[in-house]
Amino acid sequence: MKRALTRIINWGHELLAEVLEPGDLAVDLTAGNGHDTLMLQRLVGDGGRVISFDVQEQALQATERRLRDSGAAVRRLDAATARSAEPGVILVAASHAELDRYVAAEPKGIVANLGFLPGGDRSLITRPETTLTALAKSCELLAPGGRMAVVVYPGHSGGKEEAEQVDAFFRSLPEQTFSVLCLRVSNRCGAPYLQVAEKNCRSEVPQQQSAKSVPE
Repeated sequence: MKRALTRIINWGHELLAEVLEPGDLAVDLTAGNGHDTLMLQRLVGDGGRVISFDVQEQALQATERRLRDSGAAVRRLDAATARSAEPGVILVAASHAELDRYVAAEPKGIVANLGFLPGGDRSLITRPETTLTALAKSCELLAPGGRMAVVVYPGHSGGKEEAEQVDAFFRSLPEQTFSVLCLRVSNRCGAPYLQVAEKNCRSEVPQQQSAKSVPE
């Protein structure tokens, strides 16, 4: 089936589908309304695990409803229980910057949609400080051969500043360890775009604890 060329989120899903298999572990850094979490669950199947983060209760409730409506097993767990949980979808009420407290194994796929919750409070947005920390930890945890797909939204208030820092982070990834792809709608100002990193081998990732630590 032909997909719209500029549906950036779909391209991210397809690139993750190439590496995720039933039984794998996947992480959604921004649960939102649950679309990405459900996509990951369908790829890893009932024998796999998806750990999905959000700081907004509205997002966690929307994600839980979407997953239950699909028939998927979904639970809310704390850090102590999430690390060794049985297969299924695990919802976490915490910042994605804390993912290393909840994820013990190596995820094969990681996804994030930055910006604000669609249908929610637009003043609550992802911020460079926590986003960069989450991305750095994700790269450290990502399994060799795994991919991280991040949709960036520069068009809203605060989005351009975060986008610049996220782009700098992806540019800083060592080429010996990561392959990086960026997909943009070149003739549409402010359109969302996709950053994808594929891990080629195990190696230390430079720590990105704040927006100031990312090279310009």
